[in-house]
Amino acid sequence: MTSATPSLDRIRVGSAPDSWGVWFPDDPEQVPWRRFLDEVAQAGYEWIELGPYGYLPTDPARLTDEVQSRGLKVSAGTVFTSLHRGPEVWDATWEHVGQVAALTRAMGADNLVVIPSFWRDDKTAEEIEPRELTAEQWHHLASGTERLAREVREQYGLEIMVHPHADTHIDTEEHVERFLDATDSGLVNLCLDTGHYAYCGGNSVKLIETYGERIGYLHLKQVDPAILSDVVEKGTPFGPAVRQGVMCEPPLGVPAMEPVLTAAQGLGVDLFAIVEQDMYPCPPDQPLPIAQRTRRFLRGCGA
Repeated sequence: MTSATPSLDRIRVGSAPDSWGVWFPDDPEQVPWRRFLDEVAQAGYEWIELGPYGYLPTDPARLTDEVQSRGLKVSAGTVFTSLHRGPEVWDATWEHVGQVAALTRAMGADNLVVIPSFWRDDKTAEEIEPRELTAEQWHHLASGTERLAREVREQYGLEIMVHPHADTHIDTEEHVERFLDATDSGLVNLCLDTGHYAYCGGNSVKLIETYGERIGYLHLKQVDPAILSDVVEKGTPFGPAVRQGVMCEPPLGVPAMEPVLTAAQGLGVDLFAIVEQDMYPCPPDQPLPIAQRTRRFLRGCGA
């Protein structure tokens, strides 16, 4: 490391099944889970996320053996929620969350990434519900997320990290700030996905500098500006946009990783920074070389 390279000693870098083209628990177009675990370790990562529940083995003892034998550790699990729909969805939400949270806790992780549901189908572009929430739905979203945070903390000892995501109701800078302002900072923090936030027009460095105390977790991702411009112009849904290659490997896209990592380091807290390059579907031989190049690039940034 040269003297010009900052030491990002508060940033713990990892990767996730998403960077191997995995979006679903089981899909013939996806890399098998053993290959993912073998290759993520080969690429030099120490930390992983669980990915879609059911992709990796869900028996804690078996998964512990598989992970530890490759020198890996788990940073988080992931759940999808539709809390803006009100109390009537709570029971179904909690059933799903409980499954994932129990496995996440058993694997020694402390975080549960919470992704809002999509407002349009990522394959057909069909609008599932309106793009904008009503005032009542914003209230349900905020209060439901706070309830989820309390229950997950009390019953599983995990902290939730809400993930702003393209084609959901928490996407743009305006929506993210409205969500943060409506929720308790002692309960609800963000998983800032740099790619999704850029995809939706946001500035990750500005968000870290403005709402730093709410940033509890990072997903590192970049978007191709030329493809994104076409996606925005045509209103392309997220799924087809990914198949067009809108998410690219660093340092080929935006935002620049170095300023984001430096801003995150400046918060003075330990943060996971999990590489996630959406590539569903992708050829099975594509992920490993990208993962290796990305790990070398991040090391060059000081991470």
